[in-house]
Amino acid sequence: MRREFALPDVGEGLTEAEIVTWNVAPGDQVQVNQILCEIETAKAAVELPSPWAGTVGELLVQPGQTVAVGSPIIVIETAEAEPAAAPAPPPAPAAAEERGPKIGEAGQDGRIATLVGYGPRPGSVTRRPRKRPAAPPPPAPEPRPAPAAAPATDGRATVPLAKPPVRKLAKDLGVDLRTVTPSGPDGVITRADVEAAAGAGSAAPAVSSGGERRVPIRGVRRATAAAVTQSAFTAPHVTEFLSVDVTATMQLRDRLRADRAYRDVKLTPLAFVAKAVCLAVERTPELNARWDEDAGEIVYHDHVQLGIAAATPRGLIVPKIRDADTLSLRELAIVLAELTETARAGKTPPSDLVGGTFTITNVGVFGVDTGTPILNPGEAGILAVGAIKPMPWVVDGELAVRTVCQLALSFDHRLVDGEQGSRFLADVGALLSDPGLALTW
Repeated sequence: MRREFALPDVGEGLTEAEIVTWNVAPGDQVQVNQILCEIETAKAAVELPSPWAGTVGELLVQPGQTVAVGSPIIVIETAEAEPAAAPAPPPAPAAAEERGPKIGEAGQDGRIATLVGYGPRPGSVTRRPRKRPAAPPPPAPEPRPAPAAAPATDGRATVPLAKPPVRKLAKDLGVDLRTVTPSGPDGVITRADVEAAAGAGSAAPAVSSGGERRVPIRGVRRATAAAVTQSAFTAPHVTEFLSVDVTATMQLRDRLRADRAYRDVKLTPLAFVAKAVCLAVERTPELNARWDEDAGEIVYHDHVQLGIAAATPRGLIVPKIRDADTLSLRELAIVLAELTETARAGKTPPSDLVGGTFTITNVGVFGVDTGTPILNPGEAGILAVGAIKPMPWVVDGELAVRTVCQLALSFDHRLVDGEQGSRFLADVGALLSDPGLALTW
C-alpha cells in the first residue's frame, strides 16, 4: 500500500522546515521509528522517525529544500493491502478516541497528527510569501573514483551520508558534500574527508570569488533576524544600566562550593542572577507580562519561564527554564548546566524554545561589559549581564578594589513604566550586592 508521510509540526505551531539530510534512499527497507531524515526548523534540528514499516518508494523533497508543514516528503510502500470497498465495522468509541490518527494522517478536525500533538488547523496558518524558483532536478554527480569497499554508485549520489557536525563543517568550509569521496563505513563522509576536500579545493583557482562568501539565510539565522526585527519595530524599547558591586555574591559562591550540597553542582554567577531576577519579578510583576494587542489586554504570568540566551554552532537560541521562580538556587544551577550543555550539543527540543516570559543574556562570557539587548517578541524584559571583574570602588568613603558587574535592562515601555523598570533593576542589583536581602523579602 502506497503511503505518503507528511512533514509534521514538531515545534508547536511551526509552519515550515528545511530537509537537511535523508538517512534512507528509494528501495531501502525501514522499520517503525527508524530515523528517515533530519530537518531544521526555525528553532532546532530534529530527526523524523518513520511511522510505518515498509519499503521507501520515493523521496519527494531534496536536501536543502524548505517545505510547508503537512506537505508529503516521502513515499513508503507498506505490506498492508488496500482497504476493501465494504466499510469496516466501526471501532468502540472510547478506543477510537484514545488511539487517534497515526503520525502524518489527518484527524477528524482536519489537523495532521504530529510527533508532539497536532499541526495547525487547515487554513489557520498563513505562510509568508516566498519568492522561490522551482526546485531544479538534483545535479548528476561528477565522475570520481568510488571507495574500494563500495560499488561505484548505489543510487545515493544526490543524498550524501554524513553526520550533522560534518555537514556543518562542510558548510563552513564551502565544501559541496556531493563532490566528496566518503571513506567511512557504508559510504559515510567523515570530518577528515571534508577537510581533505577543502584543502584540495583551496589549491585550485577560485571560479568566482570577488572576495566574498555567500551563505543562504535559513534556519535559526532567519528566525533570529525576523524576531529581532519584529521586536525592535513593535515594542518601544527602553534600556537602563546599573553597575553593581557583586563582591558579596562571589564570596557566597566560594563558600557554597565548599558545602557538601554543592560539591557536584556547577555553581556559576548566572545562577545567582537568575535567582535574583525571579525574586525581583515578585515585587514588579510588570516585567513578567506580555502585551496582547488583539485582545487589548496585558497578560500577567503566574510563573517565570526564564529564557537563557545561548550561543551555539547553529546560531543564537533561547531555551527556557520552566517555572524558574519555583526552583532553589541549587536547582537553578543544575538546570542551567544541563540547559547549556544540551544547547551547545544542538539537542535542545523545539518545545524548550517557546513560551518564555523573561530572558537573561550573559554577554560577560565574551569579556563584554554591557550592551543594549533587544526584547524577545512577546516578553516585557531582558537583562544583559556584563563581565565580572575587579574594579576601583568607593566603600565607606574609601577607595577599594571590588568585584563589579554591569547590568543592562531593556523593557517594553507599553507594559513597564520607567519607575517600574528602575525598581526592578535596582532590586536585582541589591540582591547581587547583598544576597542576604533575600531573607527579608
